[in-house]
Amino acid sequence: MSLVLGLTGSIGMGKSTVAAMFRKQGVPVFDADAEVRRMQGPGGLLLSAIEKLHPGTTGLQGVDRAALGRAVLGDQPALRRLEKVIHPEVEKKRRAFLRRYRARPLVVVDVPLLFEKGGWRRVDLTAVVSAPAWKQSARVLERPGMSWSRLEQVRGLQLGDAAKRRRADFVIPTGGTRQETRDAVRRIIAACMGSDRGR
Repeated sequence: MSLVLGLTGSIGMGKSTVAAMFRKQGVPVFDADAEVRRMQGPGGLLLSAIEKLHPGTTGLQGVDRAALGRAVLGDQPALRRLEKVIHPEVEKKRRAFLRRYRARPLVVVDVPLLFEKGGWRRVDLTAVVSAPAWKQSARVLERPGMSWSRLEQVRGLQLGDAAKRRRADFVIPTGGTRQETRDAVRRIIAACMGSDRGR
């Protein structure tokens, strides 16, 4: 049975880059965000339910993510209703992933809100991707359609970086060179492969 490492990190911390490094080392990675994007894409599983909740936010190209963001950001009841539609379907995909790779010694579950939504209870170990706040802000503000107010709204939904680092078993730095980050990933893989936790 696989040891399951939960990978998380706040917006703009470089989690996608780190997930790709795990894959390059041969570790299977479940990407919760990518699953949501697929289910919200053209012909996606979630389209009719989302359209019912927020009319006009979906079309032939799938969910209009900007329109959906405007509909739920800052509206906690609306966000909770949306999560009740999305989270059970993501959980089904996660379980299918774990069954598919159960013979592997280590798998990674990449979940942005791992600590916030209780996902840490369903993994054996946790790793947080972390960079200095100024670098995080610079990365995020380079994204199309991103603003300071939107960044602050997203941050308000996420546990702070310092709190995540305190709770995690491993911290993966992304504020320095790519090689430093890659070395941290390799050390974590070695540590997990040598652990019998979760077996």
